[in-house]
Amino acid sequence: MNVHVSIATAAPEDAVAVGHLVFEELVPASPDLDIDRRACELRSFAGKEGETLVDQEPSGLRVLVGAGPRERLSPRTLRRAAATFVRAVSGCESVALDLATVVGAAGAGAATTAEAAAEVQAAVEGIGGATYRFSSYRTTDRPEALSSVALVVGPSDEAEAARGLNRGVVVADAVALARDLSNTPAGDMTPTLLAEVASDMAAREGLGITVLDYEAIRAERLGGLLGVAAGSVEPPRLIKLVYEPDGAAADIPTVALVGKGITFDSGGLSLKSGDGMMSMKNDMSGAAVVIATLGACRAAGVNVRVIGIAPCTENMPSGTATRPGDVLTARNGKTIEVLNTDAEGRLVLADGLSLAVELEPDSIIDIATLTGACVMALGSEVAGVMGNDSRVISMVERAGAEAGEPVWHLPLPQSYRRFADSEIADMKNIGRPGNAGALVAGLILEEFVGDRPWAHLDIAGPASSDEDSYDHRKGSTGFGVRTLIEFVSAYEAIGSPADHAADGSVR
Repeated sequence: MNVHVSIATAAPEDAVAVGHLVFEELVPASPDLDIDRRACELRSFAGKEGETLVDQEPSGLRVLVGAGPRERLSPRTLRRAAATFVRAVSGCESVALDLATVVGAAGAGAATTAEAAAEVQAAVEGIGGATYRFSSYRTTDRPEALSSVALVVGPSDEAEAARGLNRGVVVADAVALARDLSNTPAGDMTPTLLAEVASDMAAREGLGITVLDYEAIRAERLGGLLGVAAGSVEPPRLIKLVYEPDGAAADIPTVALVGKGITFDSGGLSLKSGDGMMSMKNDMSGAAVVIATLGACRAAGVNVRVIGIAPCTENMPSGTATRPGDVLTARNGKTIEVLNTDAEGRLVLADGLSLAVELEPDSIIDIATLTGACVMALGSEVAGVMGNDSRVISMVERAGAEAGEPVWHLPLPQSYRRFADSEIADMKNIGRPGNAGALVAGLILEEFVGDRPWAHLDIAGPASSDEDSYDHRKGSTGFGVRTLIEFVSAYEAIGSPADHAADGSVR
């Protein structure tokens, strides 16, 4: 994190600004907080999320921070409020945010002080996200002055708050890593360089790692990955990371995470427009999320085995590129007729998922910036989740809700599978134009998971942002890291097979 965050039971003397939460209708979180309602109204402060009101007082700055309706107070509220606060005081060096009356035992409706950990964790994540900066390529960038934030809690909540602080820092750092990887220009984050970053991280965090180069990828028959890589002078890589909990028994559950790693997507011979290519350095966001999640597992105390698989390549046009009409053979032997080379994510994921199945995990999650159709359906803030197992999908939904990263369950109607039927191969890589594109992509991926419980996260919308908002700045958001860390942290063994019904729909 770019700032130091601490827990205190009173605002430190060196805090030059102190933030106080105010709910809608100008209801202060603390009954001791005196609010001039008329002054608030004149300055258009109503306690709504995202609002602040800054006043100079003899002791320093007093900052009122909008927290929305009191009845909706939640970790999400505190994440956003903390982010809003640090944005408002970025010019101050040392600040404090008063949470004493809203977390843990003191919080409205709170049952136990244990809730303070989750609430403080959320606040720390908000601070980490809002103070994140990607300035590696700036020559005149001036860093913000803010260096220290104290979160004020009640004495009975101090121990749990400290636990939440520690976990919040771990998660915030993981999100920042994913954002750094996705924000880095594609020329400086090739598959080879991404594999080097993953190797360095694995050494620091005590992870197992295997990196397959071009010859090894060819020997392993990863035809989807090779087909997408065929047009680029940059060689592909497949990254496999393994996290083993300290002292773990041999029979603990294994979760496999598979992330799409297209380090730059031109569309291949089915070339994107110039505007369409501008943000395509972010097309490896799924791989970035998986790598960052694996790196956080030990510090987060994850108690299941986690395997991360990231098939990585560029998708470029050239005389050697895969042509529309070519047929590729994936790792599991299934053949795919490529009719649009810009539908390449499902081709590399076909190999990644096939490899994951061979490891016989308890469940599989893949994450990818996969379809524009999902953006059309759910917009830029919500990810789509679909799969073959209602238990896995429910756990992903719960994890997303806890993490403040909303996901929406989309169906996989088996009747739509015919849209991907090919006249010459097992399937084609696209469906019917303008007809359930996100769902057909999911149905294609389902061909490579066998009977393993599986869920697919399409993060094409929320993986990046065109504007600053609460806990993220313009650019990569790292969406999915918080959800996956929560998913593996709270994981409950499922056991195979998947629970799809006889007609293929999820029960």
